[in-house]
Amino acid sequence: MGTAQQPVPFLKGHGTENDFVIIPDPDDRLDLSAATVARLCDRRAGLGADGLLRVVRAAGEAEWFMDYRNADGSIAEMCGNGVRVFARYLRRAGLAEGDSLPVATRAGVRRVRFEDDGDITVSMGPATLPGGPGESVTVTVGERTWPARHVDMGNPHAVAFVGALDHAGPLLDPPAVHPAAAYPHGVNVEFVVDRGPGHVALRVHERGSGETRSCGTGACAVMVAAARRDGRDPAADGRRATYTVDVPGGRLVVSEDPEGQVTMKGPAVIVAEGTLDAAWLHQSWPVTPHISATFHRT
Repeated sequence: MGTAQQPVPFLKGHGTENDFVIIPDPDDRLDLSAATVARLCDRRAGLGADGLLRVVRAAGEAEWFMDYRNADGSIAEMCGNGVRVFARYLRRAGLAEGDSLPVATRAGVRRVRFEDDGDITVSMGPATLPGGPGESVTVTVGERTWPARHVDMGNPHAVAFVGALDHAGPLLDPPAVHPAAAYPHGVNVEFVVDRGPGHVALRVHERGSGETRSCGTGACAVMVAAARRDGRDPAADGRRATYTVDVPGGRLVVSEDPEGQVTMKGPAVIVAEGTLDAAWLHQSWPVTPHISATFHRT
């Protein structure tokens, strides 16, 4: 993991206020344990983030692999906001050229496009809707229970349409999902309200991170669930469906085309960079990290 004489570089970025610690590790030399990731993401004793993006050189179709970890250190398959921030870092560091590039993730390769307006569009792959017609999922918070749609975007989601977003409560703990066997590795839960035709808003509890200001894969899952609820199925009717999805941290635009490809467009910002004392990463007690950082606008 390095020595005290070898500071570890880091950056901090966010996509619609879903924030990440970025650790460049092109040669795959860093062994980041779950405990280390959790300490880095700690908002009082660490750098503070909803998750961590380790930048690793890959082989194959994509030159770069996004090693994404949740704030508690657990490994996740995919992060939609994280992919945009990951791509923003690659462009900023001179590691990517042109208007588009592929990024390898545990959920497969995702293609990223840099838009003229500064936003980034990600091809998120197709959504799958597991379960047959007789299978139902419910989400419960306190005394309220809602039916939910099981949508998989490379990671699992339970999408519940509710009367008001505050019905989800404080979301300090994971909402109860039944049957639990539908999500053997945990689940991200989205609570959704309508804002108008083709326009929804959500709150989300992400597994391993708690409530976050945004979830990119969650916004995609919500768009697909809303489209099916509204009788829209691009694969069946041949018409592209597009929804505006408001999240607490901003706005995303999500589309599904007749071929089943889901795309997500939104901002990605790098806000800081610096170095982290590697010796701190080996310590097992809570201390304030030795950080040297430069903050800037992008």
